[in-house]
Amino acid sequence: MKITIKKSDYDRIYEHALKERPDEACGLIAGVDREDGVREIQKVYLLTNIDHTNEHFSIDPKEQLASIKDMRANGLSPLGNWHSHPESPSRPSEEDKRLANDSKASYLILSLQEEGNPVLNAFHVEGEQGARTVRKEELIVIEEE
Repeated sequence: MKITIKKSDYDRIYEHALKERPDEACGLIAGVDREDGVREIQKVYLLTNIDHTNEHFSIDPKEQLASIKDMRANGLSPLGNWHSHPESPSRPSEEDKRLANDSKASYLILSLQEEGNPVLNAFHVEGEQGARTVRKEELIVIEEE
């Protein structure tokens, strides 16, 4: 699948992830699945990692509910989530794979491992526990005018 994200939304994710270091930062992504097969991220939600750790994240449930209500009010669909890896590469960890329970979701991971060189990738995870398959999705950052 091809996914698009606006440069301004990418920048918001990056700034939030930097601010939350050394903890993982997290949030949700919303938008539309277009008829041409492109998943278009139209809104990014910057949420609180209530675990406050650099090894995993749990989204604040109240913030998650408020985000879902906002999506519905704006005619957007939940497309998945994003989180940062402050000290590791932009790929799903074993825990990320284990917790990826929505086969329709896109999972964006921003690596801050290399100072000044953030890496954002999108992944699709499906299959049963213990036999999860991970596929990298094409992520295109759209420059805005």
